[in-house]
Amino acid sequence: MTTTSLAAAGLYAGLNMLIMFWLANAIGVLRRGHKIAVGDGGNKHLTKIMRGQANAAENMPLFLIMLVIAAGTGMAAWLVHLFGIAFTAGRTLHAWHFIQPKAPLWQRLVGYGIAGLATLVLSIWLIVAGLRAAFGS
Repeated sequence: MTTTSLAAAGLYAGLNMLIMFWLANAIGVLRRGHKIAVGDGGNKHLTKIMRGQANAAENMPLFLIMLVIAAGTGMAAWLVHLFGIAFTAGRTLHAWHFIQPKAPLWQRLVGYGIAGLATLVLSIWLIVAGLRAAFGS
């Protein structure tokens, strides 16, 4: 484990938290503008942003846990950055799609695709690393 790799993972945890704040702020602005205290008030744009935030809340924690585990088990800092940049860029594009009242579907698909690919490859890396450690190869 290197402090550089863990610090890199921490960087992406912080950046992804900023994406969550961005989504939460967009929800708050829309709520205040339409005087909606609880729920979505039937506002389709608010429903859309809330779904984007929920999707981020579903995906970010698991990816970031995997990234910290990878850093803690010896992944090189440059690889942590590679995975972190890909995931964060994908999540940013995905969030941008949900925040806009009308957005092209490609933003959501490409954002999810980039973040999903980073998640899938990191998952495989952790499985292989775990098997190597378990069987000593």
